[in-house]
Amino acid sequence: SMNYTPRGRSLLGDGAGVVRPTLANGRAENCAGTNNGIKHIDRWLQLDGGDWDVIHFNFGLHDIKQVHPETGKTSRNPAHGLQAPLPLYVQQLTNIVDTLESTGATLIFATTTPVPEGRVSPYRNVNDAARYNAAAVALMESRGIAVNDLYAFALPRLVELQKPANVHFTREGSKALGQVVAETIQAAVQ
Repeated sequence: SMNYTPRGRSLLGDGAGVVRPTLANGRAENCAGTNNGIKHIDRWLQLDGGDWDVIHFNFGLHDIKQVHPETGKTSRNPAHGLQAPLPLYVQQLTNIVDTLESTGATLIFATTTPVPEGRVSPYRNVNDAARYNAAAVALMESRGIAVNDLYAFALPRLVELQKPANVHFTREGSKALGQVVAETIQAAVQ
């Protein structure tokens, strides 16, 4: 997440070089869903010399958003399809994991955080995060990849950590997620 990376970087300190994809203007790149991940994973892995010890990654939140069937643009209509239906998500995530495993890095997959009740834009069904997480966790377990369950961490704290009717987190929520991510990475390298 663009929002919790700064906190994770700060907590990991000088002992870790935290790299996040960025745009030409230096701003953090939104890695988005598996559709985007498939297109850019090879480029992202070449960042900063491409030599990785740990890769903490996530895909899902963009995959579960509704898109207009004709324009492909995000939609508020619950009748519109998902950006990546579950079988496509699993196929693309599998391909991404294959590529990540080829680096030899320790991999850590972070589950998608919960979608709050209410009308978020673009529309996301609150049950889809859990469904997609279950499929992703099954894949990670079959590969022996560690899982950082941000969904379980955030779910009981959504009111205090997440913006109202929004999939994004408050500043304090992002700091809390960043701390969990940093602690998970530290545990993986010890």
